[in-house]
Amino acid sequence: MIVVPLKEGENIEKALKKFKRKFEKTGVVKELRNRQAFEKPSVSKRKQTMRAVYVQQLQQVEE
Repeated sequence: MIVVPLKEGENIEKALKKFKRKFEKTGVVKELRNRQAFEKPSVSKRKQTMRAVYVQQLQQVEE
């Protein structure tokens, strides 16, 4: 849990900014995005081969 100590009379926007900074440092959002975008190794390998074939075809057309 993130705790942001507030000084007496501190502006709420400043406290919110501190909270956001601490939250970013924990890396929660980054981890969440990585988990949502998980790709099976077989799928990533298939994409890689498809890309290689496409690039090879482009090179053959140029020649």
